[in-house]
Amino acid sequence: MTSSLPNRLHHTAYVVKDLEATRHFYEDILGFPLVATWCEQEELFGSQRTYCHCFFGLADGSALAFFQFADPGDQEEFGPDLAPSPFRHVALNVDKDTQAELEKRITDAGLEAPQTYVLEHGYCRSVYAVDPDGMIVEFTLDADHVDQINEKRRKDAHSELKRWLSGDHTPNNDVRHEDLEAAP
Repeated sequence: MTSSLPNRLHHTAYVVKDLEATRHFYEDILGFPLVATWCEQEELFGSQRTYCHCFFGLADGSALAFFQFADPGDQEEFGPDLAPSPFRHVALNVDKDTQAELEKRITDAGLEAPQTYVLEHGYCRSVYAVDPDGMIVEFTLDADHVDQINEKRRKDAHSELKRWLSGDHTPNNDVRHEDLEAAP
C-alpha cells in the first residue's frame, strides 16, 4: 500500500477560557513563542462567530493553537468544559536537553503533582504538565533504541490490534518491563 503522509503537524486547536492565562503558561512558563494572533469574525455552523485564535510555535514550524470566543454563548457551545482526562492530551517529541529545560521551567513555576508528573513508558520518558484549562501537554523523549522498538511494533501492529479486539487484553509492553527490571 502506498500513500502520501502529511509532512508534519501544522497545528492542534483547543478552546480556552482565558487567552492571557494560556499565553502566560505556554509563553512565559514553557517558553513557546506566541507567533500569530488572528482576530476573526465569520459565519460558522449557522451563526456569526467572533473569536481570537493564537498560535504558539514549535521548532519544526508547527504550532499549538487556542481559541477564545467573544460571545459567551459561543464560548459555552465550543468551550473547554469537557471533563479533563489524561487520555485527551497533546504529546510533543523533545530531545533530552529540551525535556530537562522544560522540567526545570515547570518546577520553577511552582507546578506540582497533579499539575505535573513523569511516566517511564519504556519506549519513551514523558513529562506531563496541565495547562490552565486542564489540557495535558506531554513532552516525550524517545528511548535510545526507539528505532528497534518501533520496527517491532510496526511488524505486529495489525495482529496485536486483532488480538486485543478479539478479547485478549494481555499487555505487550515488554520494553517497560525490561526497563523496570534493569532499574537499580
